[in-house]
Amino acid sequence: MSGPTRHRRTTMLATPAILALLALSVSLLRAPAGMLPAGAAVEAAVMTVAQAIGSQSGTGTVRGYVVGEPTATDTVRFRDFAGDTALALADNSGETDPGDMLYVQITSSYRSAFGLRTNPSLIGDPIVVTGTLTAYFSHPGLKSPTAMTAGTTTPTTAPTTAPTTAPTPAPTGSGGTDAYYASALGKSGDSLKNALHTIISSGATKLSYEAVWNALTVTDQDPANSSNVKLLYSGLSRSKTLNGGSTGNWNREHVWAKSHGDFGTSPGPGTDLHHLRPEDVTVNALRGNKDFDAGGTAVSGAAGNYTDADSWEPRNAVKGDVARMIFYMAVRYEGDDSWPDLEVDDATGSGTAPRLGRVSALRQWNTQDPPDAAERNRNQVIYASYQHNRNPFIDHPEWVASIFG
Repeated sequence: MSGPTRHRRTTMLATPAILALLALSVSLLRAPAGMLPAGAAVEAAVMTVAQAIGSQSGTGTVRGYVVGEPTATDTVRFRDFAGDTALALADNSGETDPGDMLYVQITSSYRSAFGLRTNPSLIGDPIVVTGTLTAYFSHPGLKSPTAMTAGTTTPTTAPTTAPTTAPTPAPTGSGGTDAYYASALGKSGDSLKNALHTIISSGATKLSYEAVWNALTVTDQDPANSSNVKLLYSGLSRSKTLNGGSTGNWNREHVWAKSHGDFGTSPGPGTDLHHLRPEDVTVNALRGNKDFDAGGTAVSGAAGNYTDADSWEPRNAVKGDVARMIFYMAVRYEGDDSWPDLEVDDATGSGTAPRLGRVSALRQWNTQDPPDAAERNRNQVIYASYQHNRNPFIDHPEWVASIFG
């Protein structure tokens, strides 16, 4: 508790109007840090930030972490706050990508308690806010709040679709993914890797390369615009209908470059949604089949990305996503079927060998950029609606250190 407990003595009055006024005044008090006001019913219909971004209509109650102060459509301050009129919420307390944030208007009633210039220590704290889900700063937002409360429950993401027939027990809301990973729990090193390989390979559905087009319009739909997909490296939003091979189109980026193992686009690793993402045709060509590593020169058309002769560094907001896709591929494809044994190494420029690096950078990125709500939701959609397998490193990013050092 961040401050002294407040005690209030009231005189019971028999008039309903005064009792209603008293109830309203109590609801507007901000609870001490880490506590919800007594009787606050927020659990029944609380949305995650990702859900609120995708549901920009009507009234909603949203729980998320305070991560910054929005100042423009794609600009958020993370320190040196200038005002008390707006804050940005995210499902991840360390989120830095405005695309994964909900911009919240702070009206005068709440500025003394929730304005960031007055209360910069709110950064990283969870809150619950109720208001109108509508654009703010031309960005997915919540305006005209009717309640803002300090909250302590970690936001969770609800599956977008119910799992269909699956090769292993389906994760549930209460049991998490423990049932799915039952045979791997408690293991480490090669034993863990082998157990995970069996889990994510058994009964997995393989898509055709043509089917990948439609699947990506679902797995990578822009939460702020259901007519668009979100591009991986550039972070841009582009119409789902602009898929193809021309300038201005988006195409299917193989994060594990298919030439590293020469596995092509037959159903298998070349069509595995866990490493296929939409990307601008030109940016995709610039990345080519380069390994991943830090450094290089800035990439035109993809702010925050860097490249040199043999490596590519993605923007900060997806560094962990890229790392976990690569680690998934190295566990999923072990050479015990018709496909090559894919491995990560600590080098770049491996050509057509079934290897990809640099593992030291990938390990760092996995820690630096933990899974966010969008990445977890994508994993669930692939499991439930398409391949019926999961990326274990999204569900358990700590397993990276156990398997890859």
